[in-house]
Amino acid sequence: MQSFSDLNLSPKVLRAIEELGYTEPSPIQAQALPLLLGNNTDFLGLAATGTGKTAAFTIPLLERLDPNVRQVQGLILCPTRELAMQVTDQVNLLGKYLGVTALPIYGGASYNDQHRGLHRGVSVVVGTPGRICDHIRQGTLNLEKLQVLVLDEADEMISMGFKDDLMAVLDSVPDGQANTWLFSATMSPDVRRVADTYLKNPAQVQVNRSEMVPTTIEQLFYITHESSKPDVLCKLIDSVDDFYGLIFCQTKALVADLTSHLMDRGYRVDSLHGDKTQSAREITMKAFRERKVKILVCTDVAARGLDVKDVTHVMNYSIPRELDSYVHRIGRTARCGKSGVAMSLISPRQRSMVGQIERLTKSVLQEGSIPTRRELGAKKVSSFLAKFQEQENYTRAIESMGDEWKLALSTMTPEEIAGRFLALNFTDIFNDKDADLRAAPSRLGFVDRGDDRGDRGGRGGYDRDRGERPRMDRGGSRGNDRDSRSGGGSRDRDRGGSERPRMDRGEFPRRPAPFRAEGGPRIVRADDSVSAPAPVSNPSPAPAPVAAAAKEYRAPKAAAAVAAAPTKPWPREGAEKKPYEAKKKAELKPKRTFDPSESKSSGSGFAGKPRKEKRS
Repeated sequence: MQSFSDLNLSPKVLRAIEELGYTEPSPIQAQALPLLLGNNTDFLGLAATGTGKTAAFTIPLLERLDPNVRQVQGLILCPTRELAMQVTDQVNLLGKYLGVTALPIYGGASYNDQHRGLHRGVSVVVGTPGRICDHIRQGTLNLEKLQVLVLDEADEMISMGFKDDLMAVLDSVPDGQANTWLFSATMSPDVRRVADTYLKNPAQVQVNRSEMVPTTIEQLFYITHESSKPDVLCKLIDSVDDFYGLIFCQTKALVADLTSHLMDRGYRVDSLHGDKTQSAREITMKAFRERKVKILVCTDVAARGLDVKDVTHVMNYSIPRELDSYVHRIGRTARCGKSGVAMSLISPRQRSMVGQIERLTKSVLQEGSIPTRRELGAKKVSSFLAKFQEQENYTRAIESMGDEWKLALSTMTPEEIAGRFLALNFTDIFNDKDADLRAAPSRLGFVDRGDDRGDRGGRGGYDRDRGERPRMDRGGSRGNDRDSRSGGGSRDRDRGGSERPRMDRGEFPRRPAPFRAEGGPRIVRADDSVSAPAPVSNPSPAPAPVAAAAKEYRAPKAAAAVAAAPTKPWPREGAEKKPYEAKKKAELKPKRTFDPSESKSSGSGFAGKPRKEKRS
């Protein structure tokens, strides 16, 4: 098949295809359209991302619908909200002359709007599995007239945790009524089980299975430590003339940190992740499509299924835990036959993952060299020359110069003036930040602790050579490592160098008995008429014998005042014991007792369990 006109399409659909600019079908379209247009059969299509699978199932779906029936005849399941919105737009564009519109149903949107849309009647519904299940349980989505069920990006729906919802939707379809069309970029065991369970004798199409990614994508990787990734990322962005792409991170926290860092560096950047509201995500995507934002930092969950035209670069700031996600990441560029570049920042301990990616994608990744600041400076200066020569308002600036400017410029050469001007405009290029990066790389990096714990170089690091550990005898020391830390001293020496007394096994160190020096301080009561010694800011040390024995640090005047103070005996010392007064004892209030005949105690006022009397 050379063109869409070779197919038996309706004039209205063919007109819409021509307006969209489609001239030749892609490989997946050329093989899938004849099968889906001719027979009512289940279908299994495997093709790389960005090869035109959306049009491959939208065109035959529109040909099978009856526009006069205002009930759901086609249901399309997508893994993400963004992909559901894009598929909805594609259905509306291809079916506008047929009078067919699609209703998007996804989480984060209002139920009321979706209920009203379903109540009015719609031929095609595009949504995510979770929200579709909710409407089926509520009875607002009726599948009695369903003819085609499409599973778009089935492998992504399963890997994102929608397997149970996906199977629930498949079970709710009346048996033998609708055909199921499954499209996927990879064939995982879970996808194979779903296909074997729910697809009956499907027609199968596999396109470019020898290469999982389009050949128009140039794949590069750069070896760098985790702490150096922010600076390396900025260098790679600056090395591109017009960077317009996506940066993928592993976690939402890393997305927020990296976005803030790039904003501080002056880049037009925004973020996209699962915690953003639907309205905020739509605003972000609109700004990115209009190129008001040139860089979009996002996670796998938020960016799967994005279809943005003319994306030049895809940057893997963090390697995904599931390598299948790598195929979907780099598939955001080089779409519809265009070229693109995929870059990956890999730490030294992840070097082995390059081979795994090559075996999975059946392609070759080339190692790139990180540009230096000298190279970036030369490129910036050469690109700035045209703007410098086109400046027209420089005469006003000359008129604003005072005598101090003229005096300063008279001592400079033209090269020095131009160099100072360029250094002032490109501070991030001409400042010596490489020295700071080598000195303290941890201050400049955002460590992705979920993946790269070993790059810290500390405990648990993978990049350092441990060497052979010294053997230890039972009860012996650990070799010279501990001695070197304490300055070459033995393990039994303290910081001051004095030797600690050795103890037998099981013996505890004994605290020395308290010592009271002769003529030492006496205890003074509060009622003694002796003023307390005033605090001394810089007391002079006591003589060595007294200081070592009594640990006493007291000002001389205060010590003399305490020594000369008259002492009084304690109240209990030498006092006569008072005789026992039986009469006064009898007059005292008797103890509270409990009478079992009463409902509550005589003193406490609480009813319940009797209280035991205290023995006298």
